[in-house]
Amino acid sequence: MSDLFSAATPGDSVPLAERLRPRTPDEVIGQQHLLGPGKPLRLAFAAGQPHSMILWGPPGVGKTTLARMMATQFDCEFIALSAVFSGIKEVREAVAQAERWRAQGKRTLLFVDEIHRFNKAQQDGFLPYVESGLFTFIGATTENPSFEVNSALLSRAAVYVLKSLDADELAQLLARAASELPGELQFAPSARERLVALADGDARRMLNLLEQAQRAAQAAGVTVLDGEFVAQALMSSGRRFDKGGDAFYDQISALHKSVRGSNPDAALYWLTRMLDGGADPRYLARRIVRMAWEDIGLADPRAMQIANDAATTFERLGSPEGELALAQAVIYLAVAAKSNAGYMAYNQARAFVQKDKSREVPVHLRNAPTKLMKELGHGHAYRYAHDEPEAYAAGETYLPDGMPEPGWYQPVGRGLETKIAEKLAYLRQLDAAARK
Repeated sequence: MSDLFSAATPGDSVPLAERLRPRTPDEVIGQQHLLGPGKPLRLAFAAGQPHSMILWGPPGVGKTTLARMMATQFDCEFIALSAVFSGIKEVREAVAQAERWRAQGKRTLLFVDEIHRFNKAQQDGFLPYVESGLFTFIGATTENPSFEVNSALLSRAAVYVLKSLDADELAQLLARAASELPGELQFAPSARERLVALADGDARRMLNLLEQAQRAAQAAGVTVLDGEFVAQALMSSGRRFDKGGDAFYDQISALHKSVRGSNPDAALYWLTRMLDGGADPRYLARRIVRMAWEDIGLADPRAMQIANDAATTFERLGSPEGELALAQAVIYLAVAAKSNAGYMAYNQARAFVQKDKSREVPVHLRNAPTKLMKELGHGHAYRYAHDEPEAYAAGETYLPDGMPEPGWYQPVGRGLETKIAEKLAYLRQLDAAARK
């Protein structure tokens, strides 16, 4: 088999992740929804017939491993490309190699890592070869293929979603990997828990962290690792976080929905998760301001002020001190009275205007800064609200002529909007009385 982007590495210098790479489906830890008895990929292995597919999942969950395993199990020659480093030249070389192998009666499996990094034209370039059967195509991506992979290519490939490893699966991997380490290194339960937490669902990261801990222990002359030693040895290892992908938007969605759902603890959790993972606090500040206007609105106008003050505070103090202001804003928003009445009213008004004709401004509402405009009647019969009883011109109309009252703004019975609803109801009574 051939891999355009790999080279043999001798003996002990081979990374632990490579030494432990599974060779058969039974050796794989995790992904049982795909590899368990009767599941799609298990059936594909059993049938012995490869098919084109897209493997979608976070880093370190086995996408490359599965592709290599399929080439072995299906007796295919293997070509691996990375969309990060490859261009049209490498693709042409892969096609030429596949054609040579086909002439020798051999099948080819072409694996393209980070397929979403290829543009539309580059992705389209694979289509004729997939359709002709020159090679079986497997693409791997950490991004949602619905958005990042061309529909033409998607229609010719099955999409399989790979999941992050859970704590039990990571612990199983740790136990297997520990036996491969040199020496008699032992792990206290606290060390195992710390390594599992730091791995954050990523098998490759787990193995890399394990190697780092082993080297640190060897340098320090330590034979039994505990959680404190692991934390100190690996303190620079940040949490896995995808700043631009689905995980990022899923987490900001969870934060927003936790605030909307009035759960301050959940809102704090998602905020700190994103901050811990490296999310830009300024982006979070902007989203917090948006939450205040969209989900709280006039039910508690203080929420908008607190959100804006928090954003300003962060600009002044920076990180990490300014993050406290964001956290307290999130707490306030979560416990505040909720209303999307203003948000809904604006959306309805915007939708109406976009499809409606351009209605004239009623004459009595028009501006009249010149004598000519006054002679034309602009502003005539306008009733100045401050000169009216209760500073309200009962029965007056402010919409274009012939346009019925749309009733877009419907205040909810929570917070300040309870009072607003009462006032609007009273004003409608004054209007009705005046029109009689």
